[in-house]
Order: sequence, then structure tokens, then C-alpha cells
Amino acid sequence: MTTHINRRRFIEAAAVSAAFSIVPRSVLGGTGHVAPSDKITMAHIGMGAEGISELGWLLDDPAIQITAVCDPNTDSSDYMEWGKGDIRNRVRQYIQDLTWRAGDNGCPGGREVGRAAVDGYYAKQRGAANYKACAVYADFREMFEKEHDIDAVKIMTPDHLHATIAIAAMKKGKHVLMHKPVANRMVEARLAIETARSTKVATHMMAYGNAPGNGLIAARIKDGAIGHLLEIHNWTNRPVWPQYTEIPTASVPVPKGLDWDLWLGPTLDRPYSRNYTHGVFRGWYDFGGGSMADMGIYSLWPVFTGLGLGVPVSAEACATHTCQLVDNVSGPAKNDFSYPTACSIRFKFAPQPGMPALELFWYDGGMKPRFPGEIEAVTPAIGIEGILFIGDKGMILAGYFGEDPVLFANGKHEPLLPPADAARPNPDAVERNKFWRTAFQGGAESPGSFLSLGPISDTVNLGTVALRAGQKVVFDSASAKITNADAANQYLVREYRKGWEL
Repeated sequence: MTTHINRRRFIEAAAVSAAFSIVPRSVLGGTGHVAPSDKITMAHIGMGAEGISELGWLLDDPAIQITAVCDPNTDSSDYMEWGKGDIRNRVRQYIQDLTWRAGDNGCPGGREVGRAAVDGYYAKQRGAANYKACAVYADFREMFEKEHDIDAVKIMTPDHLHATIAIAAMKKGKHVLMHKPVANRMVEARLAIETARSTKVATHMMAYGNAPGNGLIAARIKDGAIGHLLEIHNWTNRPVWPQYTEIPTASVPVPKGLDWDLWLGPTLDRPYSRNYTHGVFRGWYDFGGGSMADMGIYSLWPVFTGLGLGVPVSAEACATHTCQLVDNVSGPAKNDFSYPTACSIRFKFAPQPGMPALELFWYDGGMKPRFPGEIEAVTPAIGIEGILFIGDKGMILAGYFGEDPVLFANGKHEPLLPPADAARPNPDAVERNKFWRTAFQGGAESPGSFLSLGPISDTVNLGTVALRAGQKVVFDSASAKITNADAANQYLVREYRKGWEL
């Protein structure tokens, strides 16, 4: 008798046996019921604080079954969180156990924490105290070799692993749900998008639909609300993580339970430091995509889509710097390893039919644009996050995601009304999933698929190139080349460790 059990059959059998217990109607049948054989079986890759925080809307969806979790870290309580005890309390909520990790004052994370949350949630749903069906892996490559029944993966790792894991999954025929960005190198991101196109698997970037207000604004601009659009200004409160200005030099042992080699993945070898991991990865060029990759895709993607923006023809960055004393002489410290504490980036776009050349300005680290007098006169306290559209016949000022837009035109200001046929998306968890879930089940392609990400993905990565190059860079999209500064082309690609090449 074989010892290998098909995971989908195991889930079906578990559901049948659980039917003899008192369980919610959504599991046994009725509204929201999905037959076990029709569920999307999903592997969750990346079980840090953000990954665990977002488990709830996957676990709550009756069309999804998480069958495996993967993370190079086994279990620790040293993750970064946004509020003391948030993640521990979130897991307690999932498993309905207020005593879980009592006495642990840190922030938990790692694959075993993920397994506890997944199995604990399903155990409560099925009324089976000993329910254990979630497999755990340190290495996603091993998981893909062993878990043949996985339909899809959700990728919640640091940015430098996104494309590597996504491409491996797509080549295995797995659908991909991913946190932004596609990759923190342009060439790598383009390869992931092309792999989605060639393999024809379904993909979805979870940043889709998070800024519906900006999409509505784009529709009004397209209808001529402010004439020809000339400038877009977008500012954020990021970074909201420690931003390091020196490469760690202290010799620190790798924590027990962390596979540092797997965490590094395709990036070059370096000694372990806690200053690289657990949320602060975003600030390093090797591991993250900085503030724009973290938040700009949310706010600007619907603008790119709604207005049909292409890839910028140039980018120029201004950034903060630090100084150091060398032989009692002060001067700027050379930094080609981490994002600045604050910056502004100016992108130029070529004219298109019906649209003149325009500029996009990005600001982070507390920086904001210079606001026109008409706006300052009536809006003296402009928030730390927001978006401003300037046309030749007016302006629109709104919250970061397009909230409460105000139209300034003809010497007046008034709330900007949405297009007459506009419908705001339902924020319900299952409704948020519907686009990619339908695509993963063989339906229409999600509007948030990788195939619609090209221009905004290229823009974010080009911004990083401009920061690292320290000068204006002119970009030819067709050849994927910087044409005015050959040395800057190195920042479009990654130098891979042996065995991790794409």
C-alpha cells in the first residue's frame, strides 16, 4: 500500500469526515459552499508579519484552500510590526485561542507560525481539533517538486525573490498571486511578465484595485475635466521602516532556524544581519524596491491604466545624503547600497495621440510638491500623503488613493464628481478576490494580471536606476537601454549567485 497520499483527495476525505461534526454551514453546504474538488489549492510563500496579517481574507474565502506554507525561517519572534502585539493577536483570532503564545512579547513569524495559523483556522471550521493538513517547506523549489496538487501560489517574500519564485511557479503551471512589485530589477520584471504571457497561466498583482479613486480621477481627466494633463505629483509618508546609511559590519551568527542561503536566494553572498530582514529589506537596493515600489504601484497603476501611459523616456532623481569625516575632512558618503531617507524623482513621458508630453513627480520621506496658490489659499493643511493632477485648464487634488478629490478650475473649487457610470468596488474580502479567483479557475483574465503591469513596473524600476546613477537617465524602452549613461545599465539587471540565474 503506497504511503503517498494525494493532497486533494486528503482534503476531500477530511471534509467528508468533518461532516459528522458541528461545523459552519459554509463548510457543509448552502451559501458560499464550494466542493473540495473545486477549491483552488494554494501554497503561501513568505510567512513574515505581512504574510500572516493577510492570511485572513484567504482563509475566509470558501473557494480557496491553503495546503502548504513556505519560508526559510522556521519560527521566531523578531519580526517588525505596525502595532505591538498585532500579529500575535491576529493569529489568536484565526485559531480562536486567546492564550496562543502567552508570554511571548515579540512579533511571531516563520513557516511554523504560518502552519499553526492555517491548520488552527481550518480545525475550527471543521470542528476537528487535530486537523493537520498544511505542509511546510523552507525551500520553494522542494515544495514545487513534492506538492503536485498545488493550483496556485501567493508570494509574500522580500522583493528580490519575487521574480525568481514567480517564474519557477509559472513554469510549473501554477497560477501566481503576488504582492508588489513584480521584481526590483527591470529586466527581471520584464522576464516575469513575458513568462506569464508565454506560459498562459493566470497571474494577479494584489495592488490592483486599492486606489479606485485615482482610477475615477483618470476617467474624468480623460473626459477633459482639467484640459490636457501636464503634471502628476504623488507623495507618500514612506519610508516607515529604519533606513540604514551604512552596510552592517558587525559579525552576528545566523539565528537558529533561519536558512540564510535560501533567504539570500539570487542575490550575492554577504554575512547575515538583522538589518536586512523582516520588513526592513525594502530599504536596500539588493533586496527591496524602496518607497515607490512599496506604495507607488498602488496609487499610480490605475492612473497608468486609465490614461494609457507608456514607459517614461527619462528619469531624474534628487535624494538626501549623509556626510562622513575622512582624515578630518567632511564630505558626502558614497552610497550605492541603500535607498535615501527621502527623494523626489521626475519622470518624463513622450506625447501620445490626444495627449501632450507630461511629467510625473514622485516624493517620499516627508517631501511634498510646491502647491499652486489656488490650492494653498483654500487647503492650508495638506496631508503627508496625496496626489495632484495639473492640466492646462485646471487641477485635481485628492488623498493618496484618490479620496475626496477636489476640482480647481475657472477660479472655483468643488468636489470632483465621478463619471456617471462609475461603480465603486465592493470591499468585501471574497469580492476583492473575485478577479484573480475567476482567472485561476479558468475564467477571464484578471485586469490585475502581470500583463497589464509593464509600464508602471518599468517606471518604478527606472526611478531606482536614476537614484543609483546620480544623474538624469534617458531610456529607450524598445531596447531596454539607458542611452546617455552606459554605466547606468548595470542597474537594470541583477548579478546572480551561481545556481540562481534566470
